[in-house]
Amino acid sequence: MTTPGDGASAAPAALPSVSARTLLPVVVPALAVGVGCSLLFLAISAVAERLEDVWWKDLPGALGIGGYSSLWMIAVLTLTGVLVGLVVWKAPGHAGPDPATLGLGESEPLRAHVVPGLLVANVLMLAGGPSLGPENPIIAANAALAFWLGTRAVPKAPGRMWVPLATAATLGALFGTPVAAALVVSEALAGKPLPVKGSLWDNLFGPLLAAAAGALTTTLLASPSFDLGLPPFGKPGWDDLLAAVVLACLAAALGMLAVCLFPYVHRAFGQLRHPMLMLPLGGLVLGLLGALGGHLTLFKGLHEVGELAADPDGWSAGRFAVMAVVKLAALVIAASCGFRGGRIFPAVFIGAAFGLCAHALVPAVNPSVSVSAGVLGMLLAITRQGWISLFTAAVLVASPAILALMCIASLPAWLLVTGRPQMQLKQDGSSLR
Repeated sequence: MTTPGDGASAAPAALPSVSARTLLPVVVPALAVGVGCSLLFLAISAVAERLEDVWWKDLPGALGIGGYSSLWMIAVLTLTGVLVGLVVWKAPGHAGPDPATLGLGESEPLRAHVVPGLLVANVLMLAGGPSLGPENPIIAANAALAFWLGTRAVPKAPGRMWVPLATAATLGALFGTPVAAALVVSEALAGKPLPVKGSLWDNLFGPLLAAAAGALTTTLLASPSFDLGLPPFGKPGWDDLLAAVVLACLAAALGMLAVCLFPYVHRAFGQLRHPMLMLPLGGLVLGLLGALGGHLTLFKGLHEVGELAADPDGWSAGRFAVMAVVKLAALVIAASCGFRGGRIFPAVFIGAAFGLCAHALVPAVNPSVSVSAGVLGMLLAITRQGWISLFTAAVLVASPAILALMCIASLPAWLLVTGRPQMQLKQDGSSLR
């Protein structure tokens, strides 16, 4: 038998409290990092959009040809591969390590001299049309700059705090809300020793403040919105739950097919051994895929998915299926051949096209449910980030009821992807698990 004293001694020790005096010194650095990361993200986005207009509107207009004709898409994507290849070949630091080996946020910051080449490569990629987003390079660049500037401006501050602040700030800027950053940071801290000897909220204080500053700066200057304007979704029924579970699992299975092919495609491009061969060839293949799938399958996909959602009944099921498969193939090619970019936004397009294909096949399936479930399953497979997948799937539809469905649908979909190869490679070319 145990005595009251025995029970008391067996109770887990309470976490030590953290005083406000410990957290207050983080406020100014977090705010500065948040605003700075957002401004750099907005600047890169603005430059890329202007260059995109030149390549895809001004030049074709001056030449009197269609901006999205097959030959023009092939030419621009191939040229983009050549230009990015030159940057990767000649820029100091070669625009960072092989992007196939990097996740959404790495613990070790890049050297500062690598950042200019990485940003130039990312701008060229965003403007030229490969199917990648800005998130990985801009997070890496912001983390490197925050670490380099922070350790010099505040030498007494712990160096390990700058990378989480920059990562959270950039996520806040990308999504226009600090919620996504809080979810990603909390997931990253799971199972690891906490940097601050206190509660989870003590450890989230700085990153959440940086994310809020980044999100507010982006919102004030750019007014981002992820709401796709899909038909309103009211009270869910059993048929909605069944559709959400089935579609999330099918989308996850489709995404896992690409994940399993990823190391083989990467190895094939790696046989060329030079960025001036790998990237132009990758650009050519992406141009051919763009000619097959149409211009909506180009670029990072966030604006393009809005066009799909604006008219859920505007394309046939076959056309939606072609766009989903072509975009998925383009994502694998772009991530394998060396283009610097992230995979979240292209995965959103793929999942949305997959969901709209299901709605076209079975019109009784609510398009809001099908799109959210498709995005959820695809993101789980491609990113292996549970919280960010759930958050993104829910935020696309302005309905609180969709969140409960997605929470349930995420569970069987997660069983399909957990413990399996990830869309990230080790240095030897094998998949992480």
